[in-house]
Amino acid sequence: MIRERRIARRALRRAPRRTPRTRRPRSLAGQLFAMQVVIVAVVVAGCAVLAYVNDSGQADTAARHRVVAAATAIADADSVVGAARSPDPSATLEPYALRVQKDAGVDFVTIMDTHGIRWTHPDEELIGQHFLGHIAPALRGRTFTETYTGTLGASVRAVTPIRDGTAIVGLVSVGIKVDTISHQVRDQLTVLVAVALAALALGGLGTYVANRRLRRHTHGMAADELSRMYDYHQATLHALREGLVLLDADRRVVLCNDAARELLGLGTGVVGSYVHELGLPVSLTGALLAAEPRIDEVHLTAERVVVVNTSPVRGGDARGTVVTLRDHTDLQALTGELDSVRGFAEALRSQAHEASNRLHTVVSLIELGRADDAVDFATSELRLAQALTDQVVAAVGEPVLAALLLGKAAEASERGVELTVSEDSRIDDGVLPPTLVARDLVTVLGNLIDNAIDAAIEGAGQDGGRPSVTVVARVEDGELLLRVSDSGRGVDPATIEEVFRRGWTTKSEGHGLGLALVEQTARRAGGTVGLDRGAAGGAEFTVRLPLRPTRPTRPSRPSRQEART
Repeated sequence: MIRERRIARRALRRAPRRTPRTRRPRSLAGQLFAMQVVIVAVVVAGCAVLAYVNDSGQADTAARHRVVAAATAIADADSVVGAARSPDPSATLEPYALRVQKDAGVDFVTIMDTHGIRWTHPDEELIGQHFLGHIAPALRGRTFTETYTGTLGASVRAVTPIRDGTAIVGLVSVGIKVDTISHQVRDQLTVLVAVALAALALGGLGTYVANRRLRRHTHGMAADELSRMYDYHQATLHALREGLVLLDADRRVVLCNDAARELLGLGTGVVGSYVHELGLPVSLTGALLAAEPRIDEVHLTAERVVVVNTSPVRGGDARGTVVTLRDHTDLQALTGELDSVRGFAEALRSQAHEASNRLHTVVSLIELGRADDAVDFATSELRLAQALTDQVVAAVGEPVLAALLLGKAAEASERGVELTVSEDSRIDDGVLPPTLVARDLVTVLGNLIDNAIDAAIEGAGQDGGRPSVTVVARVEDGELLLRVSDSGRGVDPATIEEVFRRGWTTKSEGHGLGLALVEQTARRAGGTVGLDRGAAGGAEFTVRLPLRPTRPTRPSRPSRQEART
């Protein structure tokens, strides 16, 4: 027996304990429904009570008016006055009183003498007895009403004098029992209760429908769940590193998190503004206003390159658009540097191939016993390459710019374009301030030289000469001057204002980002970009970057002489 108890205790210890089920809190819609039902019930009940009290008062007032009117009419009748003067008033007045009582719908009509002795009564045995009630005010000539308990029970009665000239010859009392009045009120109360119940049912039905719709919109969540979700929602929006913008069907900003405001350069009061009122670039505004979704589109803002994705929010009808923004500025700069490195690698590959051909030529000349010709050939090629290197290194002391110019010169030579650095170019090492980073210089000068090479090649057949690109890089009046001109066809004057906008390009294939990035980089550094026609007939781009920190200038449309940012 003891062993069985021990086994049972062990089994109880090992048995899993059931955790008490937590009751899910009532949903917000349910709480509002219960509260509204209580409010509707209280209002309906209050109205019913007030209506009952009002009806009771009105019923009592109406009864008093009825008995006063009946008593006054009887007292004014000539037959009643004459009967009151006769030797036997009861013989004439009793039938008359019963007939008036029936026609007037009252419970009794009592006619009496001035001493209160009844001449008429619904109960004939009570005729000749004293009237139960007050008669003194009537004897003084005043008609009055009162509630008094007489032989028929409690009643509302009126007492008025019967006048023969100025003399009072009798009294008339007409009454309605309180039970009769209460029965009338009860009938009205039944109707009132029915109307109140109908109003309560209708109010409850309307409340149920409204709260069912609220439940559907709140997904059946309780108030604390909604509050917690809102807190999470706000924390998530502020923690996101990507920009998030929500637009309604009218393209107004419903939500804009911190990252989106930073990427787009917006203030804190943008919620409720229309997209076209935000002052964004035309291409970006068009992407946000478009009805169709946009996927990984690259756009330029005042200071950044952003990748834009839009997705319409659709339900029964168009509800708006969700816009996500990613900062692409650093990645775009790295992509430009990678393109430059790739160009350098291609140039080195080409140079290695050319060097191999030249080496084979020198070896062949030596094998043929023409050593002097081999020496002349080798030194002439080396002299041309060294002359370009010496010119660039002597003119540009900044190592990043020098490397960029040498790489672009090799690339241009491979593509059949002559790239020259002007004799007045000079940038000493250490002149550039720390605020003017090398990456920005690579973005500006690299894109301008690439566009110039392409333009020179496209316009090579117009004068029969070799395509050429001229680069000027020097410090002038406290500014870094970068000027790139080509021998191409130039830029159509009608399109000058569109040159620095995203998507503008003269190539059959391309994104049109190069010149837009140049303009954005120069503006971010507080500089300017100018466009004019060069001496060789092509386009001439001039970039001026201050060597001292300045506030970035506001963007404006570029003119023929200078595209100020």
